[in-house]
Amino acid sequence: MTERPSVTPQLGRTRVMAILRSADALGLPAVARALAAGGVTCLEVTLTTVGALDALARIRAELGPGVAVGAGTVITGDQARDALAAGAEFLVAPVVDTVVVRHAADKGIPCYPGAWTPTEVSQAWQAGAAAVKLFPAGTGGLGHLRQLRAPLPDIPLVAVGGVGIDEARDYLDAGAYAVGIGSPLLRGADQDPSPQVLDSLTARARALLDAVAVTAQAEEATA
Repeated sequence: MTERPSVTPQLGRTRVMAILRSADALGLPAVARALAAGGVTCLEVTLTTVGALDALARIRAELGPGVAVGAGTVITGDQARDALAAGAEFLVAPVVDTVVVRHAADKGIPCYPGAWTPTEVSQAWQAGAAAVKLFPAGTGGLGHLRQLRAPLPDIPLVAVGGVGIDEARDYLDAGAYAVGIGSPLLRGADQDPSPQVLDSLTARARALLDAVAVTAQAEEATA
């Protein structure tokens, strides 16, 4: 197997990935700036958004190397190639597609495929995932996460889907490596990028990082 890419540094530092999903990508650059101002520096732009790859490239150019911008909902090899060509720094998928995972790994780019069962988690890891996206995390909740972690303690899991701001720390305390949060964080800021709405988004981003920082510090103290 190709050497496994490392987890995106910004995700490792903050333990938060913001998911930017919208009907169209027009408001996403403003959303990305507001999130970055609040300290959230790992951003996923989903390919279900019209104009996603153009927005991804623009956000990368505007925010620079301190903010990692990746592509989400990548489910085919062609999408993986297009996303990497647009400058995606990581790939996220809702399923385990070994073609996508291996294509990213061959390029030295981290991929976070979605898995639910122990078999899927193991398959994603064996294919070369940098970490595995537990999706949809909210369906099984903290209990399901703990059950997965027990036999697979060395595979980092990113809890995504049904995870709200108030639950983020609970998922990290239960063993998740990181969390991915979309609409509970954005709250329509992509559709109404007014200064007041964006300021509120920045404040939520800071509050989220403050909540998960306690967990990250505890992990470092016991490492």
